[in-house]
Amino acid sequence: MRKELLDILCCPMCKGDLAMEVKRQSKEEIVSGTLACTKCSAKFPIEDGIPNMLPPELR
Repeated sequence: MRKELLDILCCPMCKGDLAMEVKRQSKEEIVSGTLACTKCSAKFPIEDGIPNMLPPELR
């Protein structure tokens, strides 16, 4: 996923803003990490460059 995508994504639970924690990056692509909601603290993993925005109970 590219960092620019963070500008258009929001938390699917509460529509709050997301903060990104990068674990592994390849050039401009985030390969692994976490998206965390600044409002409700929900966390969404980034795996193989793809953010998993499903609610935790559906993963």
